[in-house]
Amino acid sequence: MGFTVIIPARLASSRLPNKPLADLGGKPMVVRTAERALLSGASAVIVATDHADILAACKEHAIPACMTRSAHPSGTDRIAEVAAVMGLAPDAVVVNVQGDEPLIDPQLIAATAALVSSRVPMATAAHPLHEMTEVFNPNVVKVVLDKAGNAMYFSRATIPWHRDAFALDCHVMPGGYTPLRHIGLYAYRNDFLQSYPLLEMSPLEHIEALEQLRVLWNGHVIAVHVTDSSPGPGVDTPADLERVRQFFI
Repeated sequence: MGFTVIIPARLASSRLPNKPLADLGGKPMVVRTAERALLSGASAVIVATDHADILAACKEHAIPACMTRSAHPSGTDRIAEVAAVMGLAPDAVVVNVQGDEPLIDPQLIAATAALVSSRVPMATAAHPLHEMTEVFNPNVVKVVLDKAGNAMYFSRATIPWHRDAFALDCHVMPGGYTPLRHIGLYAYRNDFLQSYPLLEMSPLEHIEALEQLRVLWNGHVIAVHVTDSSPGPGVDTPADLERVRQFFI
């Protein structure tokens, strides 16, 4: 089944002003992200934005873009608006690629989209962690899976907690222990995406500050594609931007 990539891009950013328009080797970051998404085999790639400057930048580089309402509480709500405007079929697959991921692996996008089906309304991705500093870092979101490869829970805490090994030494990765880092890439069946803004918000979502917990709390399945490789760095801060710029010299 084909899929459509929608890239939410807000101009406002508390840590990095005008982030989507940051220059990466002569092109705005949101354009670089869209170009990577186009390599995934998507049937269409479109930027969902709240600002005319981003719309103009996309037009200059022949990237389709759509203006949305500015008051959306999340990127998911923003892409749902664009999917509705596009008139996508209920069973169409829509992939949310964040606009600050100019190094995203196109194959990861395709593999995540492929998990969505009539029985699986939503999918995401993860990769194994190998550094204990990341296992215990609350900014690194972890996920645990059931035997079918579906998410059981997402957390900023260290999950699963290796009771016996961590009691002895929390600085060495225990043998046979494979914690998974969640990658912020999401694919949805369009009918589920349209219903997402109507889902009851979860108290866990507020506690962890993780939007995807709303889906699990309401009893829906999130399939997880596990990749062996870590994704390229995203851009949240000025330091991140300088690091990513090195890839576009």
